[in-house]
Amino acid sequence: MGPVRADLPVIDLQSPDIAAATKSIRQALVDYGFLYVINHGIDGATMKSVYAESKKFFEQPMEEKMALEKNSSHRGYIRPDFEGFEADAGGKGDLLECFHIGSGKSNDANQWPSADRFPSWKETMESYYDCAIFLKSDYVCMFGPFTTGSAMKSKYGSDHGANAHTDYGMLTLLSTDGTPGLQICRDKDARPQIWEDVHHIPGALVVNIGDLLERWTNNVYRSTLHRVLMVGKERYSVAFFVWPSPDTMVTCIESCCSEANPPRYPPIRSDEYLEQRLTSTYKYK
Repeated sequence: MGPVRADLPVIDLQSPDIAAATKSIRQALVDYGFLYVINHGIDGATMKSVYAESKKFFEQPMEEKMALEKNSSHRGYIRPDFEGFEADAGGKGDLLECFHIGSGKSNDANQWPSADRFPSWKETMESYYDCAIFLKSDYVCMFGPFTTGSAMKSKYGSDHGANAHTDYGMLTLLSTDGTPGLQICRDKDARPQIWEDVHHIPGALVVNIGDLLERWTNNVYRSTLHRVLMVGKERYSVAFFVWPSPDTMVTCIESCCSEANPPRYPPIRSDEYLEQRLTSTYKYK
């Protein structure tokens, strides 16, 4: 018997009952670590443009894409089989390829495809980025943001497009093109692991907890293990990773610890934690 369908909660971000919506979000994060949000303010035309531009970029020959290979700020193109190595995948990396864009327009480390060949690429991606920042600031959290966005293409095949993993940061906002394959494992410590399919809801974003929020809340909220399986066709997605400001000290939130439940993790600066995780991810390069 294959995976069952995950019955994730759907949260309307334009609900007039803010208290009820907030309660529903908290319960969803405790129960699943994943949820859908609708009426988030990112229009369909913007998303259509993002996917069209992503497809044009990823369809280029590899040598063209590698000209924008990830730099020291982790911005730019990441080739397939470069990250996501897992024992369960036989030592293989993910079959997905990515293009990372980050915040910090005043001191911009971002890389961009040639404006001659891709005249709308930068404008389209920055437009989506700005929409996602608005969503995050107004609805998701009130921390000063350090954020990255990633356009992704998973290749078809017999392996995982993205091996089982948890995200690094606070929250991830995910849009997909509707191609199935995303699965979650609610209890990442269980053996055997039980996987559930996350179905596509047109126009909705998928939101999930990252490891930093698990750490900050002393495991009250736990990051959820997830993966992408291959389904015989290419799959495009856009992830927006929410981080606190780089100089934020991530110290156990008072309401999440007590004498009987002391802090599990020592304080750490947000940027130091991110660098540790990125270094670990790319240690084989």
